[in-house]
Amino acid sequence: MENDILELAAKVGKLLEAKNLLLATAESCTGGGVSQAITEIPGSTGWFECGFVTYSNASKTEMLDVPAALIAQCGSVSVEVAGAMAEGAVANSNADVAVSTTGIAGPTGAVPGKPVGTVCFAWSRGSTTYTERLVFQGDRRAVREQTVAHALTGLLRFLE
Repeated sequence: MENDILELAAKVGKLLEAKNLLLATAESCTGGGVSQAITEIPGSTGWFECGFVTYSNASKTEMLDVPAALIAQCGSVSVEVAGAMAEGAVANSNADVAVSTTGIAGPTGAVPGKPVGTVCFAWSRGSTTYTERLVFQGDRRAVREQTVAHALTGLLRFLE
């Protein structure tokens, strides 16, 4: 899967470069995995602004301006919080577009209605934010890999 992720990251880079856009990431369950894939690509300096790894709820609020009340109401693993994370990444950087991930990679952390493997995504640019909630199968590593791949695939769709 790693080669697939790097191919996706390279495609994202080409598209961002062609559109003259800068990207920021806001990651929780992936712990910087999306940023890592992006920075593996030579020349990513030209289109990658920064990455926020906001694992705790407090860091989501402090670094990305995600309202604590939103986290309390919807839970940190929700499309609402994912959307706020992506919007916060754009607002708190020089980036034009952002992708966010928040989820339950496992093996623990499941709550009613949110099994292990639940991941919420958001892609944001300007006044447009798209969100998505998926449930991936597999162990912690597999869930995180699938999340990184989907974040990049969704970014390609969002930008095209």
